[in-house]
Amino acid sequence: MTMTDDYDAISVEELVEYCRTQAGLLSGHVETIGAKMDELLDEIDEDITEIRTRLAEHSSGTEGPTASSTTTGPNDPQSDLTELEELEAELEEKQTVAEAKRVRIAAFQDLSVAYIEMAEELEATISDGQTALDRLLHFERDHDAPAYFDDRQTVLEAATESDESPSE
Repeated sequence: MTMTDDYDAISVEELVEYCRTQAGLLSGHVETIGAKMDELLDEIDEDITEIRTRLAEHSSGTEGPTASSTTTGPNDPQSDLTELEELEAELEEKQTVAEAKRVRIAAFQDLSVAYIEMAEELEATISDGQTALDRLLHFERDHDAPAYFDDRQTVLEAATESDESPSE
């Protein structure tokens, strides 16, 4: 039995519903990533506030020629500077992660919109299931859809597995 035989019975309406479901799942991922990004942005804001406070304390503290170059301990200017540099490095890392999340959100949103558009196209222009399936397979391949669904198999993945399995 081939992929074509397996899916002859698929209707355009079923594929339209599948596209809408995929779009909904992607929107759910966007919400989840967005919530995590909001938490990260809150951490970034806290880090910025801490750095500003520490810089203000450092600039109003002992510095310049009156500072002892042999000072050690909690008020050591070099220690404060090292800590500030570490905080800045952590902040930059968090900002990089936040930017990656922003890019990921945009990609998920774009694919979600594309699935909705595909559903509308299938519904408006195609009357037979096989043609709709072919169009959907090309769409998922062109958009690398399987990469967006870790916990769910796409039609493209199912078709690929079906084509790879030995024929009976």
